[in-house]
Amino acid sequence: MDRIQCQVNKLKVEIYPDRKACGHAAAQAAADAMRELANTRKTLAVVFATGASQLNTLHTLVSQDDLPWSRITGFHLDEYVGIDVNHRASFRRYLREHLTSRVPMDAFFEIDGNAHDLEGFCREYAEQLRQFAPQLCLLGIGENGHLAFNDPGEADFADPKAMKVVQLDAVCRQQQASEGWFPSLHEVPERALTLTIPTVMRIPKLIASAPGKRKAEIVKRTLQDCISEQCPATILRNHPDATLFLDTASAALLYGNGGVLPGNPTGREERA
Repeated sequence: MDRIQCQVNKLKVEIYPDRKACGHAAAQAAADAMRELANTRKTLAVVFATGASQLNTLHTLVSQDDLPWSRITGFHLDEYVGIDVNHRASFRRYLREHLTSRVPMDAFFEIDGNAHDLEGFCREYAEQLRQFAPQLCLLGIGENGHLAFNDPGEADFADPKAMKVVQLDAVCRQQQASEGWFPSLHEVPERALTLTIPTVMRIPKLIASAPGKRKAEIVKRTLQDCISEQCPATILRNHPDATLFLDTASAALLYGNGGVLPGNPTGREERA
């Protein structure tokens, strides 16, 4: 499969011809990591992401019947506060539909956005994460640069909490409406539960996906801005084993004029 590769600081970047190829490559990287972990561990824990960026990845991943699903404990990154579990935008529903109903996982810990005591739930979920110590995380990048639901106004690279309740900013909420998860901006919840940046960064291997032209500007910022909480995704450049999977649409602004790649995208180059 044609691809372009580069590295920015510690972050590895792979660019594929289209969204489907990008998702397939991310899934293959995740599958390889699961198999490698299974060679040395009786059990393993994986954090899964949701959203449009993950659909091709999850569809490819669950189709591989030789993965050690029965030894995997799953977690996810975030969930809206107060959303019904059957709402089409619920991340619990998304993961049930695209992941847990399709493979025989050992266990999956859902984030309950309807918990009566949200702070108490965050503490309990954080303890479960501590006990299982996930070794792999799949994630995306928001149009405002968020990781999980750590928007620029909420992201804290030294956050003392493992999980917290956050306020979603206007750009984040507009993305959810624009992608069709909600009929209008007004219906997008204003709060969410999310794993914090330090929690994500402690996971030994990260596989991030950001396909599509709507992500082109934030991909450029992720790779070129100073590493700061103003663009939370820039912190990926400090992770010792993170790979960012792109398609030509999301990588379109990386070429020439001071970009991280020279010339114009051809979809046929391969660079180390």
